[in-house]
Amino acid sequence: MSTPDVTVTVIVHNDAERLPRAVESVRRQTHANLEIIISDDHSTDATPAVAQRLAAEDPRIRHLRLERNSGGCSAPRNRALQIARAPFLMFLDSDDELPGNAVELLLAAHREREIDFAMGAVQRVRVDNGRRSTWMPHLVAERRALDGIEADPRLLFEHLATSKMYARAFLDRHDLRFPEGIHYEDQLFSAQAYCLAKSFTIIPEPVYRWYVAPFAASETASISNQRHKLANVRDRIHVQHLIDAFLAESGHESLREDKDHKFLKHDFRMYAGDLPYRDDTWLASFADLVTPYLDTLTPGAFARLPRAERVVIQLIRDRRLPEARLAARGLGHGVAPRRVTADAEGRTYWGDRVPESEWSRRELDISDLELETRPFPSAQFRHEIKEITRGPGASIDLTIRTYDPGLRLPVGPQRATLLIAPGGHRLHVHFRLSPVRPGIFEGHAHLDLGTVRLPLQGFAGIRHPLLRLRHQGLSHTGLLLAPLAFPTLTTRVPSHHLTVEPEGHGPGRLQVRWEPVGVTAKLIRPTVRRVARPRAKSAARLVASALK
Repeated sequence: MSTPDVTVTVIVHNDAERLPRAVESVRRQTHANLEIIISDDHSTDATPAVAQRLAAEDPRIRHLRLERNSGGCSAPRNRALQIARAPFLMFLDSDDELPGNAVELLLAAHREREIDFAMGAVQRVRVDNGRRSTWMPHLVAERRALDGIEADPRLLFEHLATSKMYARAFLDRHDLRFPEGIHYEDQLFSAQAYCLAKSFTIIPEPVYRWYVAPFAASETASISNQRHKLANVRDRIHVQHLIDAFLAESGHESLREDKDHKFLKHDFRMYAGDLPYRDDTWLASFADLVTPYLDTLTPGAFARLPRAERVVIQLIRDRRLPEARLAARGLGHGVAPRRVTADAEGRTYWGDRVPESEWSRRELDISDLELETRPFPSAQFRHEIKEITRGPGASIDLTIRTYDPGLRLPVGPQRATLLIAPGGHRLHVHFRLSPVRPGIFEGHAHLDLGTVRLPLQGFAGIRHPLLRLRHQGLSHTGLLLAPLAFPTLTTRVPSHHLTVEPEGHGPGRLQVRWEPVGVTAKLIRPTVRRVARPRAKSAARLVASALK
């Protein structure tokens, strides 16, 4: 057989259903002179039979089966490297795909100039709703050639091994292989590749299609989505220690702050967003695991984070765990703390006391948020539902507490409005917030979801009510945080099944879900969708113009 230009290794374990899709995405590449190695990590389902059938259909496909399951991605990739025949190598997971011209684009980058690897954009596809986005788009926005990672240390954030085509000679020269026996192997492998490469090329075109299932059941979730397991935390930290050791040994200590910032901004941030949903025992164990490693990070890495993220980290380090859970609900959403405390110099700190240590005071100092003086539309409040009671029909009664730590609202009752807008029709529910004590207001709202106007074709989707305040002619609209757990409420409204439930992730908002049923679901919505297609719209415009 002639030598292929590129070897694409497809790793798989117990994924017989999706393996053909992944392999087919390689078979239909515009550059056809390649080989495909299906590296099976000793699957126990129908995967071996599927792989053998695929190999029988196409002489470019080879089937490699490991003698025992390794429990990770590294071993199947490394075993495939041993038998790969091409001078350029790529890796694909069985639940993902390659865009049709991925091999052609990356190989062209290698042929333009001598480089150690070429990398392109990764297209993320949400399997629950089909939405597409680009992974780390700012890093792959334009075509560029770099002579070493020092030219752009931000690339450490793009740690996927699958978005790249490697020169075999580069991997062999440095004996660069995937570390076996650990998870998050991509992070170590990619950090090593970045540091060892003398030159590499970035192209903006998509070269990998990554299917993401953020809410998959725990038994089927990817390793990255198993953050509820403390072993997952240990694995991430272990890999960080290995990367730190490699940076020191290879003379790349100058990258340490960038790498530490990446850990805080990406790895730790993923766990931080989940903290509201963790129990006290888990949270204490998490703090035990991460605090010793946080203590080793460079101060500059913390200083580069948004204040809200620094607050969560420091509350963890100070073992103020219930407060860390509260602070995490506001990450990325501008939600205020319940309470703040000022020192003798007028500095404002998160919580009900001035921190004891100098470092804690620096990290928990939220004076830069300007709670008392920032423009009212961007002011920070905290709106929490304290109680949810089911009313008649599709209505619910809410007891809402608003925290105003910056004392932006005048003394006395405040007019407030709940807003919810499915299908473009907004429902306004006005109610009164009465003062409880300085900086705290409470009120009761009756939200009748049966009065929401829905489009003729119905509405299928989720909405989260917002709370609006007005002051001196200005308005502020903020999140409405719900109890993290309460009984799901279900009912029927015209042509729809309605569910009121906890959001279950993120900040934990009140979540309302509409699902069309009956004639609306079976007839009206499909008809409207067909009419809304571009060809139908064009035909309608032609008919309209002919009738003028």
